[in-house]
Amino acid sequence: MSKISSFEYLQSLAVRCRSGFTVLPSARDNRAIVWNGVGFRIGGQYCVTTMDDIAEVLTEPAATRLPGVKPWVRGVANVRGRLLPLVDLSAFLGEQAAPDQGQRRVLVIEKGDIYLGLIVDDVFGMQHFNVDTFRLDGGLDVAAMASYIQGGYQQDQRYWVVFRPQQLIEDNNFYTVAA
Repeated sequence: MSKISSFEYLQSLAVRCRSGFTVLPSARDNRAIVWNGVGFRIGGQYCVTTMDDIAEVLTEPAATRLPGVKPWVRGVANVRGRLLPLVDLSAFLGEQAAPDQGQRRVLVIEKGDIYLGLIVDDVFGMQHFNVDTFRLDGGLDVAAMASYIQGGYQQDQRYWVVFRPQQLIEDNNFYTVAA
């Protein structure tokens, strides 16, 4: 039995590995084009928005109530030294808040001078949708939300509407907070 060097052994191992190797199809050939966003729920409506629209997601912080404002304005919270106005999005849209208040989260919107927290009933993290499932119509459970959505994605048995926070913060009714 002849003794082979370490280098020769590695070469023979490489040859044996290559002989059993089959070319895999390109991942790009089989990959569906996907759209990603942060999933959340308002009442019974499942929503998704782009990561660019959300600065961060927080658990609902303690808030200081403001006198003379509509009930959907929860108040302001101190978040890392900044005052964050909090708006209960379910209440603004005329929906009942989720019975389980422990699931509620705050989607922080930060666009230019706007720094705002939207309280939603639940957040589901990143959602991934095949772009072929996008539709401009259908599946809207919360009619008051129609002005702030732009189509949606069908995923399994659930329809996720694409919520546009920019349309909400451009709505004059959103700034009519005096009770």
